[in-house]
Amino acid sequence: MSVDPLVIIGAGQAAGQLVASLVQERFAGRVTIVGDESHPPYQRPPLSKKFLAGEIELDRLFVKPAAFYDKAGTTLMLDTRVAGIDRQARAIKTEAGATLRYSALVIATGSRPRPLALPGADLEGVMYLRTIADVQAIRRHLEPGRRLVIVGGGYIGLELAAVAAKRGVAVTVLEQAPRVMARGVGPIVSAFYERLHREEGVTIATGTAVTGFDGDGRLEQVICDGLRLAADLVVVGVGAIPNSELAREAGLAVDNGIVVDAQCRTQDPAIHAIGDCASQSHPLLDQRLRLESVHSALEQARTVAAAICGRPAPTVQTPWFWSDQYDVKLQMAGLSARHDVVVVRGDPDRGRSFAVFYLRQGELIAVDAVNRAPEFMMSKQLIAERSQVDPAKLGDERVAMKDVRL
Repeated sequence: MSVDPLVIIGAGQAAGQLVASLVQERFAGRVTIVGDESHPPYQRPPLSKKFLAGEIELDRLFVKPAAFYDKAGTTLMLDTRVAGIDRQARAIKTEAGATLRYSALVIATGSRPRPLALPGADLEGVMYLRTIADVQAIRRHLEPGRRLVIVGGGYIGLELAAVAAKRGVAVTVLEQAPRVMARGVGPIVSAFYERLHREEGVTIATGTAVTGFDGDGRLEQVICDGLRLAADLVVVGVGAIPNSELAREAGLAVDNGIVVDAQCRTQDPAIHAIGDCASQSHPLLDQRLRLESVHSALEQARTVAAAICGRPAPTVQTPWFWSDQYDVKLQMAGLSARHDVVVVRGDPDRGRSFAVFYLRQGELIAVDAVNRAPEFMMSKQLIAERSQVDPAKLGDERVAMKDVRL
């Protein structure tokens, strides 16, 4: 009697890495990936960067080529949406009515853009950036002289602004918060990025709330704080919502994402969750959180592969993130939310290279490194080791990073 396959719901980067890790672990079972897009698992970070800019082709986005999945014995069920999970029967049902039984289930459904419930938000020309299709549609509008308004000054919005500005598009970024990228970086880094974009010709308006959109069938104006801005295109980037509805409807615990343990297992031992949809306690950060990052998704995929194959879990690493805008690479490690001291290395008011370190009770807990790869790499190690550091040495560029420990 054949054994039911391991089923993965979602065909993002986490799913692709999970299959690759299962192959490395010599997993002998069958695997089925069920995805609602027409593409095999692909990387999302390049969407708002090199793919949007036309610097890489579509096939460069794929985690693995199609032949890899055939060789691995993995079935790709694409253009397929899952309607529900029957935990008792260990089966999923698709919206087309098909039933697929599983031996184990991994939910890797990711997240979706947070929509704006505003007048005119359904006008043609109001768009979001999450999928390959989204980028292909947006890219057609990025022509010199076109007017682009970006609602939201987070990573996605500012990466899009950088690409569009380089193409000669007139770009305006509207951010409701007092500063850009407020959820991810500190005020010093936010101020730098506002300066950077203004130097590149982008209009940045913080503390600005959008109240609606106007146009005769198609977008013509953005309404904000009583003003009207002419626009040919709007792209909204105001955060993401975890796709945890299937888990909730199946009776699994959900708390800003699907609640999982150290092995990314839900309270149902046959079901794991990974990627942007999963909420997990992080041993290095001493808190439960949902990390929207490639590094976290890949690490969780490797953890699940090890658990399924009865192998020891891989070592937990310091979470890290990055953003590419113009000629600037921002690399972040750790989480700075609970810091009590900030140390700056370099000059954020001049040029385009510096690092900001965040300490709590003398321990380095996070870094924002702008074109400073050595500081980023050494900080990842120091954060993982929970190192006590000397603030004076940390801020002194004459002192090597390896010498900043107490």
